[in-house]
Amino acid sequence: MSLNGAPEPRHVSVGVDVGGVTVGGGAPIVVQSMTNTDTADVEATTRQVADLSRAGSEIVRITVDRDEAAAAVPHIKERLLKMGVAAPLVGDFHYIGHTLLAEHPACAQALDKYRINPGNVGFKDKKDRQFSAIVETAIRHNKPVRIGANWGSLDQELLTHLMDANAKSAKPLEARAVLREAMVQSAILSGERAEEIGLPKNRIILSAKVSAVQDLIAVYAELARRCDYALHLGLTEAGMGSKGIVASSAAMGILLQNGIGDTIRVSLTPEPNGDRTIEVKVAQELLQTMGFRTFVPLVAACPGCGRTTSTTFQELARDIQDFIRDSMPEWKKRYPGVETLNVAVMGCIVNGPGESKHADIGISLPGTGEQPAAPVFIDGKKAVTLRGPTVAADFKAMVIDYIERRFGAGGAGRTAAE
Repeated sequence: MSLNGAPEPRHVSVGVDVGGVTVGGGAPIVVQSMTNTDTADVEATTRQVADLSRAGSEIVRITVDRDEAAAAVPHIKERLLKMGVAAPLVGDFHYIGHTLLAEHPACAQALDKYRINPGNVGFKDKKDRQFSAIVETAIRHNKPVRIGANWGSLDQELLTHLMDANAKSAKPLEARAVLREAMVQSAILSGERAEEIGLPKNRIILSAKVSAVQDLIAVYAELARRCDYALHLGLTEAGMGSKGIVASSAAMGILLQNGIGDTIRVSLTPEPNGDRTIEVKVAQELLQTMGFRTFVPLVAACPGCGRTTSTTFQELARDIQDFIRDSMPEWKKRYPGVETLNVAVMGCIVNGPGESKHADIGISLPGTGEQPAAPVFIDGKKAVTLRGPTVAADFKAMVIDYIERRFGAGGAGRTAAE
């Protein structure tokens, strides 16, 4: 990070248009996600794509693994457009993508991007032929392609060649280093081959996903050094719950801070029947807390200590945060710029007033043994002191009023002090 607090300059990449969303080329970092429904189930997949899009996913990937799934894609796209959901759809192809795209031209046209894996697009003499077939389909339909290497399905022919060469080297590398090199080469060589076939660089995105933090950092640092393709960033098989969130944030946070990554996905394993949109929220929060994007108003809240034995501030912070996120789809239409709002909900007098002054609007609730009064600060100045059992409801009403005055049609982005 530079001395003025700004993130480091991004890796210079060629911009790619994905269904109207620009990836790379200096555009804002794009949030992606993927469905976990059976794509052949049109209703379920349409519903989940819509949910992911409304949560903030700017590109959504779906599995296209068999004829029934390929046949469903145009119907999914049609339903989404009727619902007003315009998030670009990416088809995830493995093993038989060349056949599915050829036999289902409506699917090939409906998708906004194809994702192929150079490790399983074909084997031995079929590899180049089947890879070429997918790329040629992309050229015919004017679609971009993400070439995504994955160490769980790495090109074994390339890996074997590099391992053999390493064994004969005077200074052989560790096997893990050779594996990382194979990942980098698989992605870049496949991109270059796609260009030879006729797909321009501005329709190619690369990824090289691994599941270990240090390996991901090393692989993408090398990718960024060697090429100017747009890069899709993500830790594959990151895991469930806090483990997946921490691992993804640690790996991608370091890369993003070093200017690497044009689009990201947080690959969380959901709980059984869990909320798929959590991965979108984590990706947004990662980008926002690092200062790269602004999606929703920030709610600062103290962690609590022995001074805050009451749960009032926790409940209010949760309620305000949930209220803001639930309201954002409508607020984005009514209140341009509302995503820049900062709210503070603090639990005692130690840092409460100071933190509240730094926020656009903040409240300092009374801690244990403190006077039952809650000062509210607006644009750095004390505005009112709330008391009584309706403090939470009164503050929420003040937040809504502040948003209306500052971001509403008459506010034009002014602060309350203005």
